[in-house]
Amino acid sequence: MNNPLDTLHAIFNQAYEGIGRTLQAFTPQLRPREVGTIASVSIGIAQVSGLPNVGFEELVKFPGDLYGIAFNVDADEIGVVLLGDCSLLQAGDEVERTGRVMDVPVGEELLGRVIDPLGQPLDEKGVIDSKQHLPIERPARPILDRAPVSVPLQSGLIVIDALIPIGRGQRELILGDRQTGKSAIAIDTILNQRDQNVLCVYCAIGQRASAVAKVVANLRQKGALEYTVVVVAEGNDPPGLAYIAPYAATSIAEYFMEAGRDVLIVFDDLTHHARAYRELSLLLRRPPGREAFPGDIFYIHSRLLERATHLTEELHGGSLTALPIIETEAQDISAYIPTNLISITDGQIYLSPRLFELGILPAVDVGKSVSRVGGVAQRASYRAVAGDLKLAYAQFSELESFAKFGTRLDERTRKIIDHGQRIRALLQQPEFEPASVPEQIVLLVALTGGLLDRLPLGSIPEAEHALKKVAADLAPDLKKRFTSNDKLNDDDHKLILRLATEALETLLPKTHPELKSHP
Repeated sequence: MNNPLDTLHAIFNQAYEGIGRTLQAFTPQLRPREVGTIASVSIGIAQVSGLPNVGFEELVKFPGDLYGIAFNVDADEIGVVLLGDCSLLQAGDEVERTGRVMDVPVGEELLGRVIDPLGQPLDEKGVIDSKQHLPIERPARPILDRAPVSVPLQSGLIVIDALIPIGRGQRELILGDRQTGKSAIAIDTILNQRDQNVLCVYCAIGQRASAVAKVVANLRQKGALEYTVVVVAEGNDPPGLAYIAPYAATSIAEYFMEAGRDVLIVFDDLTHHARAYRELSLLLRRPPGREAFPGDIFYIHSRLLERATHLTEELHGGSLTALPIIETEAQDISAYIPTNLISITDGQIYLSPRLFELGILPAVDVGKSVSRVGGVAQRASYRAVAGDLKLAYAQFSELESFAKFGTRLDERTRKIIDHGQRIRALLQQPEFEPASVPEQIVLLVALTGGLLDRLPLGSIPEAEHALKKVAADLAPDLKKRFTSNDKLNDDDHKLILRLATEALETLLPKTHPELKSHP
């Protein structure tokens, strides 16, 4: 029988021999580690001494897995924008270089998820297992990589698709006072991308958590969350997160664009983004300029929005369409930040508080709204039926203001006003009810053909409902022509007019039997 003591000695000898072999095979590797210390901490920023070789916008690591971005790189110390809660930091704590810039996870795994600008999940669906990361700051595509905007992006809103069209790869600004329906237009546009092969990224910057939760719930209820990524920097988050949020969201969108997909990104809203950057800049002692904004406030938005484009076929032909939202104060669209963004973007959709108060929704002021690119991408069927609509609506708006003074109107002027009232009634649309292309074409044909002028103004909603049924029953080949570049021929136009006339017969007052004999 073996002696237990001898067995124990043998086990120890084997262990010592194994440790000896490991020590002989081990070669220590020295890795330089650059460490600094916190000189002072303020809300959202930290001043760090040391780190002489740190680069601009390099990521630095603080205790407690808190990160920051090197913003001010001075000779003696650096100003760091913190990307988390600074309450546990104090002067004297160690700060370490990471040697890399801020990046964000990208890929198909993000679709249907709600994340923060750091890529951390906020929806309790588990960790995002992304195999690829992209820097949040990337140079915009050079001109030779860009193709003309040629394909429309349908918003589902008649007032936009017919009068202020948007193309895939365009940057269209949405601006207006508080509570005028800016976000509603963007959300409706996202909802309308269902089955359109367009992915969406919704970036909420400085919004209330309850408002973001409501948007996410609406997207989920309407089935739009499955093709959407939601990036959220809440109102109570540090200003550093609000600052990087749109850049992180754009990198996520660019991944899909470079894979040949069409992407829509919504920045809601860049007013909070500009204010967060102003706050950081003033805390970092950067010199203030107009309205206390730093001198490079134009540059932070221009380098962001220049990343939206339509790529050439050699680069797979993807597109990134941007809908930045900005808030005006007292309808002042000539303020500093709105004028900056108007000059950067390819057009603007202006929402009027006066129209909103009157219940005209969406409250788009057609006279102050413009699309500098989308008209080229607008479908031929729209141009055929809505070419003069904007002019007729503008003429009506001007005459209506004179009619309020009790001016005696001749028959021609009264007809213009009556027709304009029908245009305005038709352009109104409930929230979360985007209209398809066939529905919009049938409605516009009936409007421009004068069919709605013979109906009482109160019957327009019923007429819309009847005309949408007509659109649903149209032949598939005719619907296909609506979405192609083919123009509507005379036979198509007459067919739609005849079907619309038959659908509106029951709504026609007995005093107007002539509708039945309309071609």
